[in-house]
Amino acid sequence: MVDLTERWRAAARDAGATDPAAVAAAGDDLLARWGEPHRHYHTLTHLSAVLDVVDAYAPLARRPDLVRLAAWCHDAVYDPRAARDANERDSAALAGTLLSRCGLPAAAVAEVRRLVLLTAGHAPDPADTDGALLCDADLAVLAGTPEAYDRYAAAVRAEYAHVPDPAFRAGRADVLRSLLALPALFHLPGPSTAWEAAARGNLVRELATLT
Repeated sequence: MVDLTERWRAAARDAGATDPAAVAAAGDDLLARWGEPHRHYHTLTHLSAVLDVVDAYAPLARRPDLVRLAAWCHDAVYDPRAARDANERDSAALAGTLLSRCGLPAAAVAEVRRLVLLTAGHAPDPADTDGALLCDADLAVLAGTPEAYDRYAAAVRAEYAHVPDPAFRAGRADVLRSLLALPALFHLPGPSTAWEAAARGNLVRELATLT
């Protein structure tokens, strides 16, 4: 927790935050959200994993500090009962509120909001290295070992425990098909080479179990 707190404060400082007290309060708010009891996959563990990928490929980004802030905010609002992209839209709105309070420049706040919204479809423009980094980091879990992927899939199912099995299987299958239909799951050269084949293999394997 101490490490995450410092990572948040460092990212906010690097992005131009001017109000340390507001930065601390925003960090506490975000940590509490990521630690909500209804979360099983969209947890602090996922946040840490996304930040680790962002750090690993930060030299490829134009504004890695803003990508880090977007990583913090991208699932800050997470309601499994929400419709379509409501969580991403609400997370982007929350990012705008919190980062404005922290004193970030308006252009930086707008960019973080834009990045958060990209995680609804994971289809950044080819020239958008910052968007590509965030999206690649968010989907990195898909390229895990079969055992790690199965744990991820089970955690997603736990978040949708309120959905009857037939409806969940149909909805989850639609999500997997939409991911498989993307021209590429990963966009930066390193993740694309290292993760694309494994991720597609995992998605196809899960889809087979659902259909």
